[in-house]
Amino acid sequence: MSSLTLIALCTACVAANESDDYANAHKVTMKTGRPMLVMVSTDWCAPCQVMKRTVIPQVRQRGLLGRVVFAIVNPDRDRELAHQLIGGGPVPQLVLFRKTAGGWTQKKLVGGQSVEAVEEFIKEGEVTNAAVPKEPSKTSAEPAKEAPASGGEKRPTA
Repeated sequence: MSSLTLIALCTACVAANESDDYANAHKVTMKTGRPMLVMVSTDWCAPCQVMKRTVIPQVRQRGLLGRVVFAIVNPDRDRELAHQLIGGGPVPQLVLFRKTAGGWTQKKLVGGQSVEAVEEFIKEGEVTNAAVPKEPSKTSAEPAKEAPASGGEKRPTA
């Protein structure tokens, strides 16, 4: 019984990692215009692990992640992309990109959060961005593209 449980958990982890890939999420959000929620977190950060293992799965289970395209970025594995998303800021961070008539807007939530706080952040992003004027603000930003797979020196472009 325990080995069956372990297999199920491993399968769920692999599926979550594949579906939470930034490159795939970026493609979907650029193609569809759906909002993109990016969680920037590391393996060594305790609040990051709580969010990854309990908070995000509960938000997903409640159906709110279905309103956005979701991705996870680890600064230890993808330093340039994480820097584009949060600069040198702390982890965990949630970054919500939303396409509006005036361009892409970006909103951030910093630190370990509850299920309710993450859900409210997603909902507020929908409401706030619906009221954005047609002229893009200085904080408008298209979701960052990834660095070339070839490992070249080019930085990702925004």
